[in-house]
Amino acid sequence: MILLYIIYVLGVIWSVFNILLYGNRPARSIGWLLIVITIPIIGVIFYIIFGINRKKFKFFTLNFNAKRRLYDLRHKGESIENFSHKFNSEKFAKLGHLMKKSSGFPAVEGNKVSVLDTGKNTFEEIFKEVSNAKKFIHIQYYIIEEGELLSELIKRCKQKLKEGVEVRILYDAIGSNNLRAKQIKDLKNCGAEIFPILPIKLNTILSTLNYRNHRKILVIDGTVCFTGGVNISDKYVNENTELGIWDDFHLKIEGIAVDHLHRVFIKDFYFASNKELLNDTYLPNQSKKGNSLVQIVAGGPDLKYSSILQQYTMMIHCAQKSVCIENPYFIPNKILLETIKMAVLRGVDVKIMVPEKNDSRIAKYSMYANFEDLLETGAKIYTLKNNFSHSKLIVIDEEIASIGSGNFDYRSFEHNYEINTILYDQKIAKNLSDHFKSNMSKCNALNYDTYMKRSLKTKLLEGAAKILSPLL
Repeated sequence: MILLYIIYVLGVIWSVFNILLYGNRPARSIGWLLIVITIPIIGVIFYIIFGINRKKFKFFTLNFNAKRRLYDLRHKGESIENFSHKFNSEKFAKLGHLMKKSSGFPAVEGNKVSVLDTGKNTFEEIFKEVSNAKKFIHIQYYIIEEGELLSELIKRCKQKLKEGVEVRILYDAIGSNNLRAKQIKDLKNCGAEIFPILPIKLNTILSTLNYRNHRKILVIDGTVCFTGGVNISDKYVNENTELGIWDDFHLKIEGIAVDHLHRVFIKDFYFASNKELLNDTYLPNQSKKGNSLVQIVAGGPDLKYSSILQQYTMMIHCAQKSVCIENPYFIPNKILLETIKMAVLRGVDVKIMVPEKNDSRIAKYSMYANFEDLLETGAKIYTLKNNFSHSKLIVIDEEIASIGSGNFDYRSFEHNYEINTILYDQKIAKNLSDHFKSNMSKCNALNYDTYMKRSLKTKLLEGAAKILSPLL
């Protein structure tokens, strides 16, 4: 017992030392200090797994991100530098230039973009393009789980493998934890290459468990790609008894931007498999397919800047008339929260939509903890009934829109590998804004005076959840 007590005390001292030395936000540091000091043993373990700022703590940085950064140095992407779009709008230019510096990809013209607003539409298009593949199929999803959709995808991939088409699949080791070993083995036996991203291993668990690959990317022959918020899960097509069908957006893209999305997959594939694919076979010259201006935003802890946070903050900062945000985990940090309130105060019509029911009670209470301030400032908040909104949508002035995997939370800003697509297309943005407005009829609108009357118990739960929000 004495030995355990000594280990515990040393663990607390070590944790406090690191919180004070490497903590970059006072409020979060205070939260972790409370957790470490008041929750014996478990608090220290939680801090080691979820709390360490690995961007500052060099021991973890070398182990965790060196491989990705070396890859970036070897593959600077000269072809990417050839693009220099001249924006005809100041707000477009501000956002586009920032995201090029922050994430690495410029805005590119010549894209054909199809917005897929239901799971049914999404998988119909995916299955069609998979069946049309001639050279290779590259699949990367945070969640790949057992069900009818996965069975159909596996069936089609097996058929393409017989035809000589290459199939490569990446999945997140935590998000796809119920993907059966038999299904993986079956596909491998047919010739597919399948790798987990950041698998759970005893020697790396402390430095990798908290960093998940949340991206959704599917590339066919290097000329057609899919990306957005939809996972490979029956939740998007079948009624879920607790939350209803999951609503989400996905994009089908053809044109120049496919190259940029594919480069993100190729880098992740190298990281997971140690196999390089960066050659002309997999990165064909792209031709213009449409008129949409598109910019890919890749975010992750391997990057110097928090690109997803910067993207959302800059979009709201650029808004002059309206902001529509739809997100299942709306837990903005202090910077983003103040940016939203500033937008409201300068006369921008800010509307926020979240699901009434949530797959995480802590996430729900964390979201609601911010609503009082936002409602008092003048933001309009809507809770979607019936179905579960999993959409990560933001539309600015009905001119610019973003669809992707990035949530409005600490995890997407700091810990997860994410992928968003900015659409500088007024027609698409207007359609998405209209879709948002049509969903408002299916929502409850929160009223500030009524909201203030919620019970003391609810307020306490919100406060407790807010402390834990950095873990979400």
